[in-house]
Amino acid sequence: MVVPELRPWRAARPQVERIAKAVRPRLARVARSTRALRPGFPDLHLPRAVKTWQYTAGAATVGLALAAGVVTAAGPWNANGQRTAERDRAVALERSGGADHGRSGRTAGATRRPPSAGPVLAALGSSTDAVGTKEAPPGGKALSDTLEPLLNASALGGSHAAAVVDVATGRRLYGTDADEALAPASTTKIATATAALSALGPDHRFTTRAALEPDTGELVLVGGGDPTLTARKEAKGWADLRDLAADTAKALRRRGIHKVTLSYDTTLYSGPALHPIGVNENLAPVSALSADEGRTDDTTSGPAPRVSDPAKDAASKFAGFLEDAGITTTSPGPSKASTRAETLASVSSPPLADVVERMLTNSDNDIAEALARQTALTSGRPGSFDGGAEAVSARLTKLGLPMSGASFHDGSGLDRDDRLTPDLLTALLVTAGDPGRPGLRPVLTGLPVAGFTGTLADRYTDSAAGVVRAKTGTLTGVNTLAGTVVDADGRLLAFAFMASGTTDPVAAEAALDRVATALAGCGCR
Repeated sequence: MVVPELRPWRAARPQVERIAKAVRPRLARVARSTRALRPGFPDLHLPRAVKTWQYTAGAATVGLALAAGVVTAAGPWNANGQRTAERDRAVALERSGGADHGRSGRTAGATRRPPSAGPVLAALGSSTDAVGTKEAPPGGKALSDTLEPLLNASALGGSHAAAVVDVATGRRLYGTDADEALAPASTTKIATATAALSALGPDHRFTTRAALEPDTGELVLVGGGDPTLTARKEAKGWADLRDLAADTAKALRRRGIHKVTLSYDTTLYSGPALHPIGVNENLAPVSALSADEGRTDDTTSGPAPRVSDPAKDAASKFAGFLEDAGITTTSPGPSKASTRAETLASVSSPPLADVVERMLTNSDNDIAEALARQTALTSGRPGSFDGGAEAVSARLTKLGLPMSGASFHDGSGLDRDDRLTPDLLTALLVTAGDPGRPGLRPVLTGLPVAGFTGTLADRYTDSAAGVVRAKTGTLTGVNTLAGTVVDADGRLLAFAFMASGTTDPVAAEAALDRVATALAGCGCR
């Protein structure tokens, strides 16, 4: 599974401008035609065939203003271009008289502060329920007519299941075997993110520290389970091992210490470090101490060669940085910091909200496994694969989510024995959109944006770009897609499409993308 890097918004701007220029004249013609027809045919419903320009005119113009507020506003626009790209795209495609929650069109260059997620969701209907069990009303048959032929495509293999839910009301609009538990692949990360945010809170940070033992003078690098700790020259806002070494060296020199015995402590986690899939470029051995996810190249996401012992690798880099700062060290070895050890310096990750977004956008397996363990530790369970799986399941059960058939064995979805249902996946997304649970909003804001970011950066380039946001899932014979979309009527929908027994992953991805595009292009009555 190759995960694309995030693309700068600057590179996407020309595409957005071309789309905007192409859409506006056609949209104007549609509006004029509609006004001309309606007086004589008040009940006329225009056909909604899913073509690229119709989709863009209906879903992008009517929906993007809503999407920019609903699923991107849980905090400031971030530096990686994800939420900035959506905001600029929404402004580019918006025109006077378009859907803007009562606001009129704005002049060129005008800016607005993004609304908070809570008020926008409240405007949608602000239901605090999870997923309702009601079937779609009689008029909803059009949705099944649209989706079922696409879901029955041969590319989606021998078994598939799906669900579509209105986020504002919690009412299911469509379902086929929605309670069937299938292998979720990386859509498991939606569950892991929800559990971690619920257990730890969106402001939680992971801390790595250097502690000095008072009796022996041993310096211990203590791993705090930060999966984003970096040893690279440009930390880009993540916890910096170089900074930790520099601050530690200053503290040692103040004490007149210029040589230390260096150790490292990974006892925060327990159990096997190696995932059941074995040595794999998609995941390093899980450790409470690692730098750059144990990658041996300059990548920051996707598959890459990994070191066999991430903790030793991180400690060795730390030793090198100390040497550069004038502190001589021994070759580092494993140890455990005592309760009497004095913390000399520490570095902390960004808030958990940011870590969750990075995990979901890049489908980061290393972060996912770390978050499952952190959820376990907060719940009083061992920081292991088993402990993490149990903690995630328990936390979701506590949230009142439909857990029938669900089975967790890891936090990343790499384990083929994991099982989730479309009902659970859509319930997770609806719960994350609940105005009463703002701490879960990163589950939505972290979803890759079609045509722009993460695992969807190179998909939807000619269709639902900017409107579909979804977590992808890919294993051999398994393809899944779960996320949100703003439909042609301006409603925010949560969906989950799961397929097993697929034989061509590229064809299966394309088939799932066609279903999501159709969902965006139709009005779900």
